[in-house]
Amino acid sequence: MLKYTIYTILLLTTFFAGTSDAIAQYKIRGTVYDSTRRTPIQSVSVISSSGSGTMTNADGQYEIAVAEKDSIWFSYLNKPTVKFPILKIQNTFAFDIALNVNVPVLKEIKIRQRNYKQDSIQNREDYARVFDYEKPGLHAVRPSYGQAAGFDLNEIISAFNFKKIRSMRSFQRRLLEQEQDKFLEHRFNKGLVRRLSGLTEPAIDSFMTLYRPAYIFVLRADDYTFQLYIKESAERFKKGLPPMDMNLFFRNEEEEYN
Repeated sequence: MLKYTIYTILLLTTFFAGTSDAIAQYKIRGTVYDSTRRTPIQSVSVISSSGSGTMTNADGQYEIAVAEKDSIWFSYLNKPTVKFPILKIQNTFAFDIALNVNVPVLKEIKIRQRNYKQDSIQNREDYARVFDYEKPGLHAVRPSYGQAAGFDLNEIISAFNFKKIRSMRSFQRRLLEQEQDKFLEHRFNKGLVRRLSGLTEPAIDSFMTLYRPAYIFVLRADDYTFQLYIKESAERFKKGLPPMDMNLFFRNEEEEYN
């Protein structure tokens, strides 16, 4: 009888202990921010003293199951915070904290439609020093009161800096060539060629490479002349004929006009 009583007491003790543990389970939720309290931090470790753990998601949010007597702390880049006792957390559904770290946020990127004229103006502004470069020469210096007229010494020195002159001239030519290519591609574009010629890939790619007009022609030709060139060139391409002479094309146009 005594043995049965002891067994019953042990069984009830185990049952109530288990029930007590089950009742004492909590869920802590919240968000982890950086020091600005505006940017949520992803992949922050959230750890409890009982051994359970989780990590914040892309929105900096977390949820962790803990016991009543547990404490939790946060760790980011191997830097742990102090421990927070569960019993001292007033709002277990919104336990938000801010870590003493700054998370770099990329600046907003504004995408605008490509515009040849705007790009060209911007390019000129960015490389104004190169586009406006002139070979140094001898320039007389206007005399101030009490001084004789003379020459600018810096200009004289720069005039003999041949390496710099060649470099700037080369850079200037390269920028001008790039600007001309952009203008040519702006007028001689695949959309216009496809509409006027009826060509499709891969033939249109070959046509645009073989019949790419010269910059001076693209610059001089009005819309009617330029579109006529594309149409006639497409017919020559389909027949397997070589590109026509640009100067001859202009002469033919002038003769027809006269």
